Amino acid sequence: MDVWVAGTVFAVSYLAIATERFDRTLVALLGGLLLILLGVLDQHAAFAAIDFNVIFLLAGMMVIASALGRTGFFEWLGMQAVYASRAEPFRLLILLALVTAVLSAFLDNVTTVVLMAPVALVTARRLEVSPYPFLITQIVASNIGGTATLIGDPPNILIGSAAGLDFGAFLTNLGPVVVLILGAYLATLRLLFKDGLSVSGDRREAILAGPREELIRDRPLLVKSLAILALITVGFLFHAALGLEAATVALLGATLLLLISGLDPHEAFRDVEWTTLLFFVGLFILVEGVVQVGIIGAVADALARAGGDIRLVAIGLVWVSAVASAIVDNIPYTATAIPIVERLIADGLPAQPLWWALALGACLGGNLTLVGASANIVVANVAARSGYPIRFMEFLRHGVVVVLESLVIASIYLWLRYLL
Repeated sequence: MDVWVAGTVFAVSYLAIATERFDRTLVALLGGLLLILLGVLDQHAAFAAIDFNVIFLLAGMMVIASALGRTGFFEWLGMQAVYASRAEPFRLLILLALVTAVLSAFLDNVTTVVLMAPVALVTARRLEVSPYPFLITQIVASNIGGTATLIGDPPNILIGSAAGLDFGAFLTNLGPVVVLILGAYLATLRLLFKDGLSVSGDRREAILAGPREELIRDRPLLVKSLAILALITVGFLFHAALGLEAATVALLGATLLLLISGLDPHEAFRDVEWTTLLFFVGLFILVEGVVQVGIIGAVADALARAGGDIRLVAIGLVWVSAVASAIVDNIPYTATAIPIVERLIADGLPAQPLWWALALGACLGGNLTLVGASANIVVANVAARSGYPIRFMEFLRHGVVVVLESLVIASIYLWLRYLL
């Protein structure tokens, strides 16, 4: 009975989020709370399912981003990108995608989009073009870039911990295929965004010939914010060695910045995207209900029963992981799939192809839907708050193309490198 209740609540909630008839945060919260009221989850299990590492990581980085926003840093960075691209929108789109992908690999994709989404909005406004190509490209590039390293995307952190794989192992095994996938995506951009990226020659000349205005409004705060951000970045790179979670590093940095900058904490906390954080709360509870009644486990078990042929299992794991991650968010899916992979390895299948298949499927599948990965949700809420809501179906149209392209490349790469 619980299976049907959880499945129905999840399906209705997901449909409501996809059709955008109601606010996505309210839908996620209501769906999660219904599972508690209907007895699918007890309150302790529901609240234990909330990944506070994600919640507090986002909260801390949002405070840092708020401080940087007050200095004029994002306007300045956006204009540097405009000048570097000669105010040519498509060239600018590629430049920002490359920056986002690289930062996502070495910082983590959620932190990167918190910092880069405002840059995308600023540059689009300056060029007087639609911000949607820039925002969607940042989501996709962040998920692709984050796939390359241990710290780039939350599923990789879970996999690295379970499999004993370090930063170097991820970079050497997934870095090459990520470069190929990113290159293919950049080559596809003109097809995906053939409209809405034109700027008149007069407008370009006016931007480039205009005075280089002073965009930094508070240099002392900028210096302090960048210094704290640098310390946080180092903390992210070495948090495992320090025995700290990324959320602890982010919250510590945010607290120190508020202490040394003189910013009013009440104002800083008002800039936190609370709707985003509460959406995650509801989503984590909603997904936990589906996981606990065994729906996700049944999908993974079906894959395990097909075991025996490593080629079939590894390639199947990539595609199943991608679809499942797009539906339930890649973090809880990965946590559910790890024991299945461990069982396959215990049954005698080689470990390397399976771990990399899971990582590629979970991380790349996040690009399929607007709720497939944490970075997607963060950008969507930043965009909506700025008056540019990203529609679920609009993103899905782009996501299908990108994910199919990515998974084909990932499957060929796995086959040639590990399965021949």
